[in-house]
Amino acid sequence: PMFEKTVVIDGKGHLLGRLASTLAKELQAGQKVVVVRCEEINISGSLFRNKLKYYAFLKKRMNTNPSKGPFHYRAPSKILYRVIRGMMAHKKPKGKAALDRLKVYEGCPHPYDTMKKVVMPRAHKNIRLKPGRKFCRLGDLSSLAGWRHNDLIARLEAKRMTKAEAYFLKKKEMDSIMKQAKEATKEECKAIDAELAKLGYGDITPNYGEEEKAAPAAAAAEEAKEEAADDEDDDDDDDDDDDDDE
Repeated sequence: PMFEKTVVIDGKGHLLGRLASTLAKELQAGQKVVVVRCEEINISGSLFRNKLKYYAFLKKRMNTNPSKGPFHYRAPSKILYRVIRGMMAHKKPKGKAALDRLKVYEGCPHPYDTMKKVVMPRAHKNIRLKPGRKFCRLGDLSSLAGWRHNDLIARLEAKRMTKAEAYFLKKKEMDSIMKQAKEATKEECKAIDAELAKLGYGDITPNYGEEEKAAPAAAAAEEAKEEAADDEDDDDDDDDDDDDDE
């Protein structure tokens, strides 16, 4: 189990069934999961073969009143949701609670575009699918089934990637400038860092010499000794009070 506050998974390159089975297990264990870029999930088998399978699935309906179900989702995120739902007791309270912990999206909307995303090696196509085997993209299958936003999501993702690349280059430049500034002012800030470290502010530990490095540890040792002495004095006072009572 993951046991993180919220796990954001990049769906690109994952196999649909393996991803869904792993997520179903984690959701029922109590983990909150967000899956982005669902349109980039893969399915083993050619697009033509999967299209025939999905068209056969679309024909399954209620004869007397089709509006009562079953409902056939076209969006990639809803297809993933339905696959995961079929792997748990979704009509019982524990299954409903597990599905409430799942969020699925096409593309990568805010705020997940700025959050760290992970992959699942046990469900990734490059690891689990034999080289040379046919596979298809879930977004293409959804387009054939009636989903109309494949091109829109592609445009939005291209914009997002452009912005992300510009942000990364700017961040690298600023990190380089900050590193140079720290190197240039290291001698000037040496005394200030040492004083701050003695006062116990944050994790500021100067690395300019052994004396400065030992200062925080010496201060902590002195505080421990003072606390121990205070405890001994308190114990002596308690003993004196007991003698007076007798």
